[in-house]
Amino acid sequence: MELVCPAGTPSALKAALEAGADVVYVGFRDETNARNFPGLNFSPEELRVATAQAQSMGRQIYVAINTYPEAGNLTPWHRAVDLAADIGVDAVIMADIGLLDYTTRRHPTLRRHLSVQASASNPEAVNFYRAAFDVQRVVLPRVLTVREIKDLIDEIEVEAEVFAFGGMCVMAEGRCSLSSYITGKSPNMNGVCSPASHVDYEQRGRKLISKLGDFTINAYPDGEAAGYPTLCKGRFFGQGDDPSYLFEEPTSLNVMALLPELINSGVKALKIEGRQRGKAYVSQVVSSYRRAIDAVLRGEALPDSNLGSITEGARSTAGAYQKSWR
Repeated sequence: MELVCPAGTPSALKAALEAGADVVYVGFRDETNARNFPGLNFSPEELRVATAQAQSMGRQIYVAINTYPEAGNLTPWHRAVDLAADIGVDAVIMADIGLLDYTTRRHPTLRRHLSVQASASNPEAVNFYRAAFDVQRVVLPRVLTVREIKDLIDEIEVEAEVFAFGGMCVMAEGRCSLSSYITGKSPNMNGVCSPASHVDYEQRGRKLISKLGDFTINAYPDGEAAGYPTLCKGRFFGQGDDPSYLFEEPTSLNVMALLPELINSGVKALKIEGRQRGKAYVSQVVSSYRRAIDAVLRGEALPDSNLGSITEGARSTAGAYQKSWR
C-alpha cells in the first residue's frame, strides 16, 4: 500500500518525506495544476532538487499537471510536461485527453496517471485511458463505496489510487462551475478554487463576514472559527429563518477506520489531500497514516490518531466509502 502525500512547498515536501511518505505529489508554480495559489508550488529548479532528494531516499515524486489547457494556449501545459520529463519525475498526473496524447507521443517512457479531475469511475472509461494512452494508474473520485471500488478493480488493468484524508467537494470531480461563476476563475482550467485575489473579510459589529467577490459567503459570531470562503461551503438563508450550509457543511474526509477494507479491495495507493496546507498539517497527517497502514499490514489494531484538531469544521466523515452498496 503506497502512501501518496501532498506538498505545496519544499519545506512541506521535506516534512512529508520525514513523516514516512512513499510518494510526494507536487505542482509547478502556474495554472497547469489545480492548486494554483500564491506562495505555493515549485519552480523547475526546486522540483529538480526535490526529485533528487526523494529518489535518493528510495521515494518517488509525482507532478500534477491536471488542469485543462486553454484553447489556443497549450504552451504552459506542454512546457510543464517537458520539464517533468527532463527532471526525471516518477509520474505525471493528468486529466486532459489532448495533453495525455502529447505526453504519450513526446515522452512515451514517462509514467502517466489519470487524475481524479477526469472523473473516471467505471471500467469502460478507465480501460479506454489505458488502451489509448497507456495510463498506469487511476485516481478514483470520492463517490464510490469500498465494494464498488473492489468490483471496479476486478475489471480494470491499471492500479487504483483513492483519497484517504482531506477536503471534500460537493461537485463532480473535474466539473466545478461554482468558483468560476463568482470569480471568473475555474478550478479546472485556471487551477484555483476561490482565488485569494477575490477573498475578503470584514468585521461588522460582533460578526466576521467572509466574502468571495461581491458575495457574502458566511458570517461568524465571536468565538466561531472562520473558514476559507468557498461557495460550496457557504452558509446561506434558505426557506427557514436561520442560515445553514445549503451545499455542504465543512467536513474532512478520513477513511482510517476503513483501511483494512481498502487494502483488501486491492487499492494500490492512498492519497492525502492538502497541497495548500502547511508543513505541520502534512507532518501530522502523514505520520498518522504511516503508523496506521503499517499496523494494519502487520495484522495489528489501528493505533489511536489525533487528527480531529486539523479536520475542516472539526469534523470528519468516511463519505461514500462506508455506504451500503446497491
